[in-house]
Amino acid sequence: MLTVLFAAPAPLWPKYEAPLAAAFTQAGLSVRMANPDTAPETVDYIIFAPGGPLTDFTPYRNARAVLSLWAGVERIVSNPTLSQPLARMVDPSLSEGMVEWVSGHVLRYHLGMDAHILGQDGIWRGALTPPLARERGVTILGLGELGSACARALAALNFRVTGWSRSPRALPAVTCLAGHGTLAAALAGAEILVTLLPNTPDTENLLNAATLAQLPRGARLINPGRGNVIDDAALLAALDSGQIAHATLDVFRTEPLPPAHPYWAHPGVTVTPHIAAETRPASAALAIAENIRRDHAGQPLLNLVDRARGY
Repeated sequence: MLTVLFAAPAPLWPKYEAPLAAAFTQAGLSVRMANPDTAPETVDYIIFAPGGPLTDFTPYRNARAVLSLWAGVERIVSNPTLSQPLARMVDPSLSEGMVEWVSGHVLRYHLGMDAHILGQDGIWRGALTPPLARERGVTILGLGELGSACARALAALNFRVTGWSRSPRALPAVTCLAGHGTLAAALAGAEILVTLLPNTPDTENLLNAATLAQLPRGARLINPGRGNVIDDAALLAALDSGQIAHATLDVFRTEPLPPAHPYWAHPGVTVTPHIAAETRPASAALAIAENIRRDHAGQPLLNLVDRARGY
């Protein structure tokens, strides 16, 4: 019998209770869920999401792993009490949701949908014919699980896709660049730029006045990754100057985005409330159960976090 602690905000438990029970049964695992009275030293695995009651992992000295419900782990990876292996969430449904959201917003910009959706004023705008996707340059910053899935999907739509990452990657029909020395080249061809980078010291303000200036004038920016990647003041200035024609932003340094933030009122910004990709309990529970099954069987955990890199 394995003891598993669900250490996440209380409102999540009713959503995960049944899916986790079903997933553990499907994986052939005998599990009892820990409660506040459970001795910490008896806990074998911890399912974690930020905002819950657990901030000190020290008492859970026998826990074999901490399994994150989130793809991003920046709010746990630097916890000094965390000594257990940490696995991030990689869930096919998470990737599907991100692909659908990114593809929709890329197509919005590519097809010039706003001119027709917002321009219901009796003017026949027949001259606004978009180029074909193969004539449009789209760059994706970050080729992890989500970025790679989006790159493949956009390449399948015939966009001219460039992917940029810290470490070398290889994807069919995608021009893959790696390392800071190639960032300028990745930006130079980005009529539409999608950022799916993790939150690390290396990505802090990566899109600043200097790098935004390396984009083609009138580029569009889509950020469903992490809010720290963008220097907000620099983006607002680039929007005001026309260097960036429009930005669709799903993530921010402070969430919810404060009502007085300039992004809300700026005509060149579309704000969405961190909805690009949501962890879905039914599929996330299967991913959690499979990782516990693997570890319990002596197999390597999937999606282990590299503490030095922060993801």
